[in-house]
Amino acid sequence: MLALFGVLIIIFSIVLGLIVLIQNPKGGGLSGSLSGLGNQLMGVKQSTDILEKGTWFFAAIVGLLCLASPAFIPKDASSSSENDDLLNNAPTAAPKATTPANTAPMPGAQPVVPATK
Repeated sequence: MLALFGVLIIIFSIVLGLIVLIQNPKGGGLSGSLSGLGNQLMGVKQSTDILEKGTWFFAAIVGLLCLASPAFIPKDASSSSENDDLLNNAPTAAPKATTPANTAPMPGAQPVVPATK
């Protein structure tokens, strides 16, 4: 069910984005590109009203889907993911740093001599 909500949110978000991109804040947009028969049937003012109502409608649908989807997240212990188990069983203290037992220089390496002034 949660996957269905995710798919619906993505679809409605894409449609919302397309509706917003069609609009032009200066009144051009779809209403400015309609000509002749399109303007006579719908009218320029009516096309901007439809786009604005569509924007509000799809924004409300996406908002409601986002608010409703957490109600469908399973709460039982058997559905917890491996990441939750790793986080719950993580160590709380950092491991102590240890010095290596063998501190001899590598064979063939030149010894570091401090520079003198």
